[in-house]
Amino acid sequence: MSTLTAHAPRLLTAALLAALSAPAWAQSHAHSTAPAETAPPATAGTSSHAGHGGMDHSKMDHSTMDHGNMDHSTMDHSTMDHGSMDHGTMDHSTMDHAAPAPREPLEPIPAVTAADRIAAFPPIDHGAMEHAPEIHSMLLINRLEQWDGKHGNGQAWEASGWIGGNINRLWMRSEGERSDGRTGSSDLELLYGRSVSPWWDVLVGVKQDFRPADARTWAAIGIQGLAPYKFETSATAYIGEGGQVAATVEVEYELLLTNRLILQPLVEATFSAKDEPEYGTGAGLNKVEAGLRLRYEFSRRFAPYIGISHERLFGDTADHHAAAGEDARDTRWVAGVRVWF
Repeated sequence: MSTLTAHAPRLLTAALLAALSAPAWAQSHAHSTAPAETAPPATAGTSSHAGHGGMDHSKMDHSTMDHGNMDHSTMDHSTMDHGSMDHGTMDHSTMDHAAPAPREPLEPIPAVTAADRIAAFPPIDHGAMEHAPEIHSMLLINRLEQWDGKHGNGQAWEASGWIGGNINRLWMRSEGERSDGRTGSSDLELLYGRSVSPWWDVLVGVKQDFRPADARTWAAIGIQGLAPYKFETSATAYIGEGGQVAATVEVEYELLLTNRLILQPLVEATFSAKDEPEYGTGAGLNKVEAGLRLRYEFSRRFAPYIGISHERLFGDTADHHAAAGEDARDTRWVAGVRVWF
């Protein structure tokens, strides 16, 4: 008896350890005879987390769950919070967002017939076609004006025209001036022009001066066309009698204020290689004319204008005119018309 009493604590400890380490099925059988406890009724706060064998989902760590093996077909997606879903990782390329397009048109396209081909491509009657003439012509009177200056008034003109094709043309140019009832200067040029680019022509020909008592003939060679930024440019060199060489450079620009109101600045300069007192010209820069004319185009062929022009003589040319009692500079108001045919 004493021996059993001495070993009682050790046996009780061993029995407790055996009971704690026994498997779940053994424990269930061990307590099968005990009366079953009645489970408390589920409440509204715990019903969403009940199920799955009485597991408390509110305490589950969903970050460790393998969602790839879950059966989503049984999930209630109507109660899911899609706002918290990470759509950035979803593969939208595998989703079928649109129904396939029908393979056949709703209305069948009729077959093309011979009558349809004839209507689309009628036969060409070459005899009825009117071809543009190969020879063209144009006459432009750029300035036909009355001027009023400090030292008098008078009239002036500048005109140019051509006849020919797109490459080869015969050009005519003329300008002059009248004052106090007499012609102060006038000239006429006849030139052959050939196009060397879409914007430039090379000219060669003759020039005839018709000034009273000093008529003169010149050989002329030059170039004219449209410089960059749409500056109309003309530069011509002249070789005259006695070995005189002269040159004229003219630049115009048309600034469209409206489709019909156009402002036209102009600068013209003349040069001579030799001093000729009998003609009133000196060596170097002879004269510069700068003008500004504002025209209104009632049509492209007819446009009246008003403006202002300033002329100035330089060097020996100014001295020759001063000796003859003439001023070296003059400012004129002008009014005229620009027409072309």
